[in-house]
Amino acid sequence: MSVGTPGKLEAKKAASGRRRLPGLAEKDGLIRHPFDLEFGVRTSGLVAGRHLGSGHRHDRHVTAYYAVTPSVFQGIIVRWRQCRPLAPIDACTFVDLGAGMGRAMLLAAAYPFRKVVGVELHPALTRIARRNLALWRAAKRTRVPMCMHCRDAADFPLPAGPCIAFLFNPFGAPVLRRILRSWTRTLVERASQLDILYVNNEQENVLRREPGFERLFHGQIRRSHADAVADRTILKRQPGAEYAAPGWEDCSIYRWVGREPSTKRP
Repeated sequence: MSVGTPGKLEAKKAASGRRRLPGLAEKDGLIRHPFDLEFGVRTSGLVAGRHLGSGHRHDRHVTAYYAVTPSVFQGIIVRWRQCRPLAPIDACTFVDLGAGMGRAMLLAAAYPFRKVVGVELHPALTRIARRNLALWRAAKRTRVPMCMHCRDAADFPLPAGPCIAFLFNPFGAPVLRRILRSWTRTLVERASQLDILYVNNEQENVLRREPGFERLFHGQIRRSHADAVADRTILKRQPGAEYAAPGWEDCSIYRWVGREPSTKRP
């Protein structure tokens, strides 16, 4: 847990947000993804989790920043629509947890969701994402309402109505468990609908063990050839070569199907 007065904590967060994050400059090996070059936005770069400190107690559970590949995002949306959603897409709110610079939000805006919402803990990434959303709106690439929240995903309330939660492996198991248990209380109380689209599903076992969720899909979604080449080139240039880009992402789709009241946790 962070220590200090609220004023000092806010100042620390603001200072953290102003500093350029390692991995977002050419000297760090940055190569802009073709998505950014085509649309004039800024979503490229790789920031290791150890550089994403914001002064929050959940900083230690952050994985890294890297934007989802467009073809993988589109592929998991196709898979989701094949799972026969419980509500029309225009009734669903798309929620990106650990939204980073907002690439998944921009991609989601191509679909007729009710609205697109992003949640990001780090203030610098949030600020860049908001600029990207403004550029997207100015270019008239979406008519979908879009908003970005700078806050802890574990404390973000599930929006009303049917929701699609998107995760690109943004954080570790403790945060995911806390989110699921918080949202489960809401789902039980409201009799709401929720599907979870999970890309690079490293915490798959957390969802498998959480009562009330059913797995609809589990498998690999392949990158397009152009995206595979781009990601390999980008990640090969990173200092230390910490991360690799295979030709696919391991993905899962889960649906809240409910559970008996007697099985609820206290």
